[in-house]
Amino acid sequence: MIAKHVPMRTVRKSDFAGLVKYICDPQEKRERVDGVSVTNCYSDDPSKAILEVTHTQSRNIRSSADKTYHLIVSFRAGENPSADALRAIEARICEGLGFGEHQRVSALHTDTDNVHLHIAINKVHPSKLTVLTPYNDYKVLGDLCKSLERDYCLEPDNHQSRKSGSENRAADMERHAGVESLLGWIQRECLADLNEVRDWSAFNSVLNSHGLRLMVRGNGFVFTDGAGTYVKGSSVSREFSKAKLEARFGSFQQEKTARKAQAQRRYEPRPVKIHVDTTELYARYIAEQRLTSAARAQASAEVRDRRHRLIQTAKRTAKLKRAVIKLVGGSAQSKRLLYALVSKSLRDNIAHINQKCRTDKESVHRLHRRMTWADWLRAEAIQGDRHALVALRAREAAQSSLKGNTVAGTGQQAQSADAAEVMQDSITKKGTAIYVAGHTTIRDDGTRIQVSRELSQRTASTALKMAMERYGTHLAINGTEQFKDLLVQAAAETKLPITFDDPELEQRRQALMKQPQPQNSAHGQRGGVPWNGQPRRTHEQPAIDPAAWTAADSYILEQNRNRLYFIDIPEHDRYSDKHGAVMIYGGLRTVKGQLLALLQKDTHVYVLPVDESTASQLRRKLVGTTVTFVNGAVQQQTKGRAR
Repeated sequence: MIAKHVPMRTVRKSDFAGLVKYICDPQEKRERVDGVSVTNCYSDDPSKAILEVTHTQSRNIRSSADKTYHLIVSFRAGENPSADALRAIEARICEGLGFGEHQRVSALHTDTDNVHLHIAINKVHPSKLTVLTPYNDYKVLGDLCKSLERDYCLEPDNHQSRKSGSENRAADMERHAGVESLLGWIQRECLADLNEVRDWSAFNSVLNSHGLRLMVRGNGFVFTDGAGTYVKGSSVSREFSKAKLEARFGSFQQEKTARKAQAQRRYEPRPVKIHVDTTELYARYIAEQRLTSAARAQASAEVRDRRHRLIQTAKRTAKLKRAVIKLVGGSAQSKRLLYALVSKSLRDNIAHINQKCRTDKESVHRLHRRMTWADWLRAEAIQGDRHALVALRAREAAQSSLKGNTVAGTGQQAQSADAAEVMQDSITKKGTAIYVAGHTTIRDDGTRIQVSRELSQRTASTALKMAMERYGTHLAINGTEQFKDLLVQAAAETKLPITFDDPELEQRRQALMKQPQPQNSAHGQRGGVPWNGQPRRTHEQPAIDPAAWTAADSYILEQNRNRLYFIDIPEHDRYSDKHGAVMIYGGLRTVKGQLLALLQKDTHVYVLPVDESTASQLRRKLVGTTVTFVNGAVQQQTKGRAR
């Protein structure tokens, strides 16, 4: 596990409310926020905790430091600690940093390849009102992670930094953006040649052949590509510090002009080399980014012009008002008062115009946002571009296979008669596709399928169908004994044309195939508890068109996201028969062309897709009246005596 503090570079941009809203926002995904926890606040509601924390921070008026501490605790791929372990890990890390009594909001995210915990901490003590800034927190976090890895049997990580800050930033650029950094390019392309030279002339000649130049900057050396990008010499290699180079070659002899004509190769920020040809994709990426930049520049110019016109109009209006006041006449005191009112009105109008302009600029930058190479590949893969998905999975930073309950396969791919009913939720930067089937999360990294949680017979059937469609009919199973048992039973029940590479599992499958199957087999019980201790729902939904459930899920996500800001909105969820037959009718909604019925019971609102016939029956009822649903249909009340 790795714990990292994410500092805010500009203190004025620090915002506890914005941070909490970000970590609690599902971002229209079903698989992102797996639980939210509030500590040392009077309310467990994040929206109320925001008000409490901001009030506490406002009471400290002496400190000008950042009053919010953003901490990320990330676990290795495949690790998914239990709810009790997560609570204990969070508490021990905060205690170790000195934030044990401070207010904080935590959210567990599961939409990436590494399960990670975001912790938003109020650095202002709730009673002392002092601001705590941990000293050398990276050392404290490293020691805490080592002890936690031992206590909870987690795979150990490296917690000792062996690179400089610039080296780490260059490595982060190549891993997350997928583009070569100047530092990495120098190390790969010309480091060996530079280590073999014997004097300054040969050293400068090697640099010129690569379009580089060595310069004195401050008390040391820097390499530059001539386009405004600089790298410290000691960051490229410890042997290239000013002291060591002058000890080898003597006093530095800088060329007056760089011989650009000799350059055989030059640094260009291009994708990190992988075994997949990305030339065409990168050309598309560059073209789209240029269009985005041009559109953003044009939209920004329109915003500036509109602001200039509005301010000029406001000034002309104020000038006319002053002229009218001058012509009307009156006492000097009344004129001064009227002039003051006109000036105040002008200042207010200009302030309003500037605020509107800032909002428009933020919208422009959000709409025409430039994307890194890796983010663009991910966006294209989500839109269905298979070439982008292959390139995303071929990156060195993405070379990690799924662990846990997994299914891999070989042989010929086959399509089952009953295709797997899954909905793509998102794709990670490593190219892992996350699918949602009911309350089950299934991940596909291109080589195997992983079932993350909530094992059931239906989950096992879905995993087998997906693996057969993607990776062939001869399957390799890894995971717990419960997972293997469910897969064997599902294979026998669905009679899929598959075989297992494990002889024992294959023998059990063939034995079950020979036994008579019951007409209605149980799907098994769902389990799983999110990290904050709230039990997951275990109901099944009636058989309805998947497109209708997709619209229902979209509406549910939107309403639950709004609950973070409006406390009077009840929690929304899918409807199932296990919630009961008697409900309170809450109205109809149309989402993505699908009719949705809102059914309220206790403190929850359940969403059920309905057809036009059922909707016409509901339209004849008043909102707030009681309705009875049986198998997803309205039960009509009969009149007279029953036979």
